[in-house]
Amino acid sequence: MKKAECEQAIRQMCNLWAREQGFDTRSPGAHPSYYEFKNWASTQGYSRYWDFRATGGADYHAEMWFDDEFKQGWRN
Repeated sequence: MKKAECEQAIRQMCNLWAREQGFDTRSPGAHPSYYEFKNWASTQGYSRYWDFRATGGADYHAEMWFDDEFKQGWRN
């Protein structure tokens, strides 16, 4: 898959996962876990979206998109 396609899908999955988990993404105390998200995506059959080529690796980019979606850029 192309990186841009995967980015769009992963960002959408972030929001779906947050709703399913009951995260209030606007709450300053909310610190969702990328690894819990990735495990959830795998169990839902979405692991194919981590199959793209990129400098630094797909997992690195997916975690950056996750952090961006949840306003956790301070972690990087």
